[in-house]
Amino acid sequence: MADVREVQLVVLGGGPGGYPAALHAADHGIQTLLVDEDAKLGGVCLNRGCIPSKALLHVAKIIREAHESAALGVSFSDPKLDLPKLREFVQTKVVSKLTSGIGALCKARGAMTLKGKASFVDANTVKVTDGGNETLVKFQQCIVAVGGIPAMPKPWQLGDDRIMDSTGALLLPDVPKTMLVIGGGYIGLELGSIYAALGTKITVVEALDGLLTLADRDLVQPLEKKLRAEFEAIYLNTKVAALKPTPAGIVVTLEGKDVPGELTFDRVLVSVGRRPNSMGLNLEAAGLKTDDRGFIPVDKQRRTAAPHIFAVGDIAGEPCLAHKATAEARVAVEVLLGEPAEWAPRGIPAVIYTDPEIAWVGLTEAEATQQKIAFDVNKFPWAASGRAVALNITNGLTKMLVDPESKRVLGVGIVGSGAGEMIAEGVLAIEMGAIARDLLETIHPHPTLSETVMETAELAYGNAVHYAAKKKVAR
Repeated sequence: MADVREVQLVVLGGGPGGYPAALHAADHGIQTLLVDEDAKLGGVCLNRGCIPSKALLHVAKIIREAHESAALGVSFSDPKLDLPKLREFVQTKVVSKLTSGIGALCKARGAMTLKGKASFVDANTVKVTDGGNETLVKFQQCIVAVGGIPAMPKPWQLGDDRIMDSTGALLLPDVPKTMLVIGGGYIGLELGSIYAALGTKITVVEALDGLLTLADRDLVQPLEKKLRAEFEAIYLNTKVAALKPTPAGIVVTLEGKDVPGELTFDRVLVSVGRRPNSMGLNLEAAGLKTDDRGFIPVDKQRRTAAPHIFAVGDIAGEPCLAHKATAEARVAVEVLLGEPAEWAPRGIPAVIYTDPEIAWVGLTEAEATQQKIAFDVNKFPWAASGRAVALNITNGLTKMLVDPESKRVLGVGIVGSGAGEMIAEGVLAIEMGAIARDLLETIHPHPTLSETVMETAELAYGNAVHYAAKKKVAR
């Protein structure tokens, strides 16, 4: 017979949407149970995504900078790779440390936890299964935050471990001599950059006509130029017609203009996106349905069709970003507490942790044009930044879209080292409805890369101190 537990709030999923929701609710006296099927809390982001990939990208950056430092007069011998030690660093010193920290936070702040896979029995009950153990959890409210999983098209599900998704690639099974990356999005380019730094010859195939199609072209250009030098090849407007495992490797059939018909790779990384993890939840039992893409529809308060059940994060729609899930979790809990909260952000930042990094928030040029929103473009090249010149990272660019009349900041984009850290200023500007003058009159420390934001804002009114714009001074 299954055990029966009764709680006020059950949170399904221990990722960046689920565990912040559980902690926030417990902090406010709500009896909360956090359910996750992983042995370690943190979800995909912490266990198999954001965190391990960033640890490996850091290692890749060290290797890359060691090579590049020769141009500055400092040369190092070729790096020696200790793969078991690198795996230990990522899994033990990074992932395990952070996951155990989340467990400690839950215990200290009164959020109960339960390991197992959850599925709805009815609108107020979930069944949690862990091996042969089964627990029925009766709840008053529920927050669904089960996240997403890598998409793997059926034709490529061939049962060969040389064909990997992002989860498999992050485990670093080996450093292959050659690898095909299917998909020119952020996951494929980040992981491709890691393996390239470790010594793998990387080939990227993208079905569309550009890399990172959601990002501004001005931001993608410096990255693409560098990746084309580091990777073996990048094929755009190209499709993978077939994958065939052979003893010699994975034989790949390509379709596109001026591309080889067949190539053989030691490994293939499939990075064509992610899909919501809605399978197996038995949502119908709770009176819920998903849309045609597998997302659970929610309103501005993150309520589903059942008013006492909320959904946040990847399961609740795009953009599928960890920080979006965490922000949604706070909204859902505040609604539970009776506060007048709703999901209405003016800007959600996106960051691609390649080298150079790309980050943006608000409108891109393509989006503003499509929506017929008037805008002026201001671009400050990092070649005009003293800090960038000193760091030998002059391939960067800071870009700002502003309203032609009011000068309100509509969008900010940055490509360059540390762009992900710098974009928060742009997020705050958009969220607060700032105008460009607010940024240019904010004194930035010198010499820093953050000054490029200030000088880009100054371009909205004419010339910046260190860069002359080719346009008339606004009156």
